[in-house]
Amino acid sequence: MKATTTKPRATTKRNANRGPGRAYLALIDALPLRPLRSDRDYDAAAAILDSLAVRPEGDLDRGEQDYFDTLTLLVEAYDREHFADVTPRDPVEMLKYLMQESGMTQADLGRLLGNRALASLILNGHRQLSKSHIVKLAKHFKVSTALFLGATKSSGG
Repeated sequence: MKATTTKPRATTKRNANRGPGRAYLALIDALPLRPLRSDRDYDAAAAILDSLAVRPEGDLDRGEQDYFDTLTLLVEAYDREHFADVTPRDPVEMLKYLMQESGMTQADLGRLLGNRALASLILNGHRQLSKSHIVKLAKHFKVSTALFLGATKSSGG
């Protein structure tokens, strides 16, 4: 019989792919990756995502990043299923919603648009938003202009 010598294996590469790390298992223990079925599940998932999202970029190990990415998909699926119709479709309703959420008053809107009377006319439906108004509003609220533009398209044709 021929004697063979065995080389010692490099354990660092093999151990890295061997299985989930402790941090990943701790996350799974805190909230297993499964469909979110209740507001309680959703809130728990959001809390974990928040805790991972505030960590410096590149700080998550591979398992934590995989968990984060997968949990994000589950939260987005829950959002689509439960909150799809919450967003106002009318441009003025969208504006009112954004104003309410940010604490903006009609007077604040008037200052932003350059005319207090114009703000009143727009909010009461007597005047439509112009392209320049939409651009100003999108910049102010840090949203896409599509929130104001796409809402007026009719579904019939």
